[in-house]
Amino acid sequence: MQFSAHQIATLVNGSVEGDPDVMVDQLAKIEEASSGSLSFLSNPKYEQYLYTTKASIVIVNEDLKIDRPVQATIIRAKNAYTAFSTLLELYNQMRLQRVGIEEPVFIHPSAKIGKNAYIGAFAYIDKDVVIGDNCKIYPHVYIGENAQIGDDTTLFSGVTVYFDCVIGQRAVIHSGTVIGSDGFGFAPQEDGTYTKISQIGNVLIEDDVEIGANTVIDRATMGSTIIRKGVKLDNLIQVAHNVEIGKNTVIAAQSGISGSTKIGEHAVIGGQVGIVGHISIANGSQIQAQSGVNRTIAETGKKWSGTPAAPYSAQMRSQVVYSRLPELERRLEELEQLLLTKELLK
Repeated sequence: MQFSAHQIATLVNGSVEGDPDVMVDQLAKIEEASSGSLSFLSNPKYEQYLYTTKASIVIVNEDLKIDRPVQATIIRAKNAYTAFSTLLELYNQMRLQRVGIEEPVFIHPSAKIGKNAYIGAFAYIDKDVVIGDNCKIYPHVYIGENAQIGDDTTLFSGVTVYFDCVIGQRAVIHSGTVIGSDGFGFAPQEDGTYTKISQIGNVLIEDDVEIGANTVIDRATMGSTIIRKGVKLDNLIQVAHNVEIGKNTVIAAQSGISGSTKIGEHAVIGGQVGIVGHISIANGSQIQAQSGVNRTIAETGKKWSGTPAAPYSAQMRSQVVYSRLPELERRLEELEQLLLTKELLK
């Protein structure tokens, strides 16, 4: 599908410098683009490529000063990165646009499928499931009994949604993710064995949530495991039973959150962070990668780092001390030797 510079400028509220009728049919990085490509420049580090790129159209910030001839048609936008992101989203929507029900699928007679939905081949939609308008359910998705999927939500291939779970509007869940598997609940017995504790709750995912591939969100023992509006979860994350993650919190890959922990709003959690159960993490907390959080974080908006996690500034001071330990050990040995020599000379 082709678009002209004029059409693109209209979409991003930009202005054209050059040929408004030049056409593009693909998106590319500025340093790799070829003729017929649309690219963008927002980072000054890449400004040199503006003068050498083979892209047909480049979106730039409206205040960028161009001091040499440029081969490409220029579109000036208030924020080039935001403008290009808007175009990427539109491109993605067109690329993924599908409607209708493929065969073979299983859809229980009691299930309700909304308007303009897409159901891919080999999907399994169980009893009393509700799927909203404009949803995309890709091949090999399983949706269990009484689950609800809100309007405009996309479940990519291989997603599993267990019974009674609720997913809001405009959610995106990537391949291999499991929503609503049993929480890790086992009661130790006197003979050293374990008895499984039935997990009868569900998972509630609110609107505008995106969950990466192969992430697992366990159902609550009772009540709900809750992912609030606007949360973004990376790949390979474990969210245990009865966890609650606050609005617009972002968590990077390979992190694990133990049962009944509550994470506040607008928190940023790096990759491979481990968080123990039954604690709270304040709004706006920033936890660096590979930290281990073993106690409640009560103060809002603070940076934490290390294992066990400590305030960032304190952790950095400790790192300075750690780096000096070999030197301090050597000096201590010298002092011990000096004292021993003095004792022998008495």
